[in-house]
Amino acid sequence: MRRSLSAAVVASLSAFALAACSIGGGGGDSAAGSGTVVSYNTPQEWANWDDVLKQFTESTGIEAPNDPKNSGQTLAALTAEKESPAADVAYYGIVFGMQAQDEGLIEPYKPEGFDDIDENLKDPEGNWTAVHQGAVAMLVNTKELGDVEVPKCWNDLTDPKYKDKVGYLDPAQAAVGYSVLTGANQALGGSLDDFKPGLEWAEKMAENGVKNPAQTATSSVQQGEIPILIDADFNGYQLAAEGSPIEVVYPCEGTLSIPYTMSLVKNGPNGDNGKKLLDYVLSEEAQKLFAESYLKPVKDIELPESAREAFPSDEEYNKLVKGTDFAKMNDVQDGVIEEFQKVTG
Repeated sequence: MRRSLSAAVVASLSAFALAACSIGGGGGDSAAGSGTVVSYNTPQEWANWDDVLKQFTESTGIEAPNDPKNSGQTLAALTAEKESPAADVAYYGIVFGMQAQDEGLIEPYKPEGFDDIDENLKDPEGNWTAVHQGAVAMLVNTKELGDVEVPKCWNDLTDPKYKDKVGYLDPAQAAVGYSVLTGANQALGGSLDDFKPGLEWAEKMAENGVKNPAQTATSSVQQGEIPILIDADFNGYQLAAEGSPIEVVYPCEGTLSIPYTMSLVKNGPNGDNGKKLLDYVLSEEAQKLFAESYLKPVKDIELPESAREAFPSDEEYNKLVKGTDFAKMNDVQDGVIEEFQKVTG
């Protein structure tokens, strides 16, 4: 049974439909030319996409512009443009890849290196394939916190001393936001059948002045507007490497891994170029570029020294960072988001 889009995603479809009228291309050649590939949700400041796409262009001669959407907006745009697609590939959190498959928005393609990917990180037919992973963590601007101690656990964040100091992306809009809610729920004793602990935590967080932006918010923690951002760990490591006073904290109760996947858009205007990009992101070159921005590769490559030094030991990381049944996480998402909006609204 096909699952429905979340209410927040549906609400945004009309805006993307207007955009689709001007940029949609249907199948075959695009007005942008055969030397282009359009990838949704590949912002310059996220996951080293700027360097990855530049190197792809240098290697292939195919132009690959960045795109600033998040996972929810990508799904909404693909839906609005279904009859005349504007994109060739889409990048999103794993549950959004499953939704895109359910909605018939993507088509199977097994990139080069597909067989090397763990079974739980790919659709067996190739509708979506993980390209790297992160984990939910607290990115703490220690300078902005001043004398307030750095939080260590999920429950710490509900303390009044952190009032108006914490944020995480809107779970209805962004894959990392839903991962935050799921990670908190599982760490606090819940399960995919029981989101009560996570929803109670979210309600307390709302009462404590939490912020839930829709877009990537790493600049907000960097500038101190959100002193504690619960986000992907790799964003924190990258900010620290650039000189920002950011400490990456994996919550003491445990946290959730975040696989990010890519898909070939069904009837995209530059389908062959889309396949080339999907091949490239699983190449050793691209996997190393992702790792340079502190993402965990999905292929067995040697991590750059900077990443090896930044990450905790494998023993500590594996103790705190857990996976889950991502298919079920996808199945329950609509109901969870509905309840989240009730308790936080």
